[in-house]
Amino acid sequence: MGGHAIAWDLHYGSAFRVTLSNKGWIGFSRTPHSDALFTGQITLDGQTFEGNPLGFGVQGHNCGYRHRNFWAWTHAYFPGSDRDSSPPKASALEALVYEMPFGLVFRKAVLWHDGEEHEFRNLQEIKKDPDEFGWNFHCSTKDGFRLEAAIDGAGPSIHRLPYLRTDCAGSFEVVNNSLARAVLRLERPGGPVETLETNTGAVLEMVGR
Repeated sequence: MGGHAIAWDLHYGSAFRVTLSNKGWIGFSRTPHSDALFTGQITLDGQTFEGNPLGFGVQGHNCGYRHRNFWAWTHAYFPGSDRDSSPPKASALEALVYEMPFGLVFRKAVLWHDGEEHEFRNLQEIKKDPDEFGWNFHCSTKDGFRLEAAIDGAGPSIHRLPYLRTDCAGSFEVVNNSLARAVLRLERPGGPVETLETNTGAVLEMVGR
């Protein structure tokens, strides 16, 4: 009594997958479908929502063998402007920073844009604010492709969830917003500056400071 009924008939496709981290002695962070586009319908309590596309999302999987005291992760999806292409040429950004042993910090970002993968390993944080829940950073490739990102996770969609530690010795708080805002500024040598923006198509997650 007082419950809800939900059913769905969905299909999805994606053109890009990425493994951000694969450290056998720590764990891995893998996204099999980074630019997934969904079609079909969802029915909740007799009300049906359908569309082609119905929405977009990301399927990710993280596995850890060692507790990390801090991390920041974001994924952002930017629909393509060419709606006639099949599938539409969307862009997707995924970035991850986390604590490693011996005082080291893992830093990496991957951008899928115009059908090409761009990997950035020199991610530098401009600002990370767990209180206001925002993350700004910049990075570049060896050939001079520069990226600057501003992820705004503030708003009513923030969730604060307790996660069990890997050694089961208590829990810690994970802060997540799956309807975050993202703005990317892309600059190629000799080319115009591109700006990608989404008001609800980003995810931001943080632990610790």
